[in-house]
Amino acid sequence: MNSKIICLFALLSCFAARAQSASENTEHNEVVYNAEKAKAYGADDYGMKKYVFAFLKRGPNRDLPEEKAAELQTAHLQNIGKMAQEGKLVLAGPFFGNDDLRGIYIFDVDSIEEAQKLTETDPAIQAGSLVMELKEWYGSAALKEVNEIGLTLAKKSITN
Repeated sequence: MNSKIICLFALLSCFAARAQSASENTEHNEVVYNAEKAKAYGADDYGMKKYVFAFLKRGPNRDLPEEKAAELQTAHLQNIGKMAQEGKLVLAGPFFGNDDLRGIYIFDVDSIEEAQKLTETDPAIQAGSLVMELKEWYGSAALKEVNEIGLTLAKKSITN
């Protein structure tokens, strides 16, 4: 169920490694620029753009019966899928362990306020099971491809 989200998080690390490898293999660090993709992804001159990074933290309402917690988790995952399909969420994934820091979202939105409105659609946030801390973040515009690539790697839906 969470394996797709974990795979997407791992994929982010792969982008960094592939970018390093590509720059090492390009003769004299020659830049291979694609203006069409850069424009479509909203990239600046460095191939970067602003996102809003969300830290999902343990909320005050965690003592739910097992069945209710499972329903809430399913609704939470469905909301993640919906935001990804809308192009607003480019990356999501849980952290390993049982710490207060539960996971991350990376939103492709213009402001923290817009990200806040999206977090308020999350059933786990509404139930108080999770709380969010939002921060503007500067990262690779290529992250916008993660969800499309991720769909080609998963044998199961995150909600199965």
